[in-house]
Amino acid sequence: MTTLHLDESPLGLGPIRHALAGPIRIEFSEPTVEAVRRGHETVVRCLEHDDPIYGVNTGFGRLATTRIEDADLRDLQRNIVRSHAAGVGAPLDDAVVRLILLLKIASLARGHSGVRPQVLDALIAMVNRDVLPVVPSQGSVGASGDLAPLAHLSLVLIGEGEARVDGRSMPGAEALATSGLEPVVLGPKEGLALLNGTQVSTALALVGLLEAHRTFQAAIVAGAMSVDAVRGSDTPFDERIHRLRPHPGQQTTAALYRTLLAGSAIRDSHRACERVQDPYSFRCQPQVMGACLDLLRQVSEPLQVEANSVTDNPLVFPHEVEVLSGGNFHAEPVAFAADVLALAIAEIGALSERRLAALIDPAISGLPPFLTPRPGVMSGYMMAQVTAAALASETKQLAHPASVDSLPTSANQEDHVSMATHAGVRLARMNANIRGIVAIELLAAAEGFDFHRPLTSSKPLEAAHALVRELVPVRHEDRVFQSDIEAIGSLIAEDRFAEFVGDLLT
Repeated sequence: MTTLHLDESPLGLGPIRHALAGPIRIEFSEPTVEAVRRGHETVVRCLEHDDPIYGVNTGFGRLATTRIEDADLRDLQRNIVRSHAAGVGAPLDDAVVRLILLLKIASLARGHSGVRPQVLDALIAMVNRDVLPVVPSQGSVGASGDLAPLAHLSLVLIGEGEARVDGRSMPGAEALATSGLEPVVLGPKEGLALLNGTQVSTALALVGLLEAHRTFQAAIVAGAMSVDAVRGSDTPFDERIHRLRPHPGQQTTAALYRTLLAGSAIRDSHRACERVQDPYSFRCQPQVMGACLDLLRQVSEPLQVEANSVTDNPLVFPHEVEVLSGGNFHAEPVAFAADVLALAIAEIGALSERRLAALIDPAISGLPPFLTPRPGVMSGYMMAQVTAAALASETKQLAHPASVDSLPTSANQEDHVSMATHAGVRLARMNANIRGIVAIELLAAAEGFDFHRPLTSSKPLEAAHALVRELVPVRHEDRVFQSDIEAIGSLIAEDRFAEFVGDLLT
């Protein structure tokens, strides 16, 4: 189990990856605990002066002008958690929930949310014992924070709702008791601080980014293999060409293609061929995939900023002894990032599908029709390409920006929302789609290699071919494709192609 030491230093992609990979332990420094304590004391002092503080001694949304009596302050915080737990849909994956907890803890720990240190300790204890609330995936519009999903997360903290322990679902109270934990009685501001924030949409977008990065790495390998499989040219990757258009992603990817293809005997065998230019999906890979890489890197920065931000409301400022209402909960930066990421995901899949279509077309590839040794008797990759086309089409439909949509909520008090949570949720479906497309291309390109034997490709591409063949044998006869696609998809999901291209986000 990885231990994360959280202090004033920002969370980077490393801790985020650890949280997604499996159980973690969180430890805090004493200065962090002191900052939380000062934040809580500020709330107490403001209440002693009877200052109206939104959501602390007032109602919520359009009920913000309703003052709450001191005797009802605890009920107010418990009731907001219960009433806002209105989520629906399939539950989020355990790994995503673990990351949400980490992000929520990191936000509260900055001392501007007004919660007691005991609340932070209780959340940390849940993470350290891997008590993971069951959180529905639908119900947030990404403004006023991810209220509904964070309410479901918070229910478990107060001994309600549902949680998963060791992969088993159970009532929240039972999950706490099984793990040796006690429910928390929420004090002033604490229910609101738990519910308000962008941690759900941010976690979903971060997961989408990391999944897209893994598939991008595999798609670079698949694209290089496809170039050799169709006896394509490596001239389009020449450094001199890309020096004249120095976009960073284009420079990086062109260099990767040069490295992956260097030393290929297949390439050497056709240097004197009459083909002048390959189709765009082969020779424009540095330009398209490079632009996609630039977007992945571009998205990474604001998402890491958001992961280290305080996004609830109102915010507590201990030095000034003030509590200020603002709008940090509005997830527009996350929504934009998720929408930009969706564009890159769609293009990675679109380009891969086009290369696959070329591989099965003998007029372009010079290989047997549909990559089968017995065309007609065998259908080979005919329907696999149809599946890839279906996945590519659905992914393009899902790429429509979510951030341009807004429906007012809370009796028009919350009159513009980001839809960031929806923008993040749909990334999982998009990433699964392109993972399937790239898996099919890897299978097809490996088949192309086998038709060129005894000629061999480069050392790295032969290693990638061997990785595919560890799980999927040569297709001498027609057989069910589904298990083959899933097997190679699992290699992509497990980041097995990273060894050929490295980490491109850092």
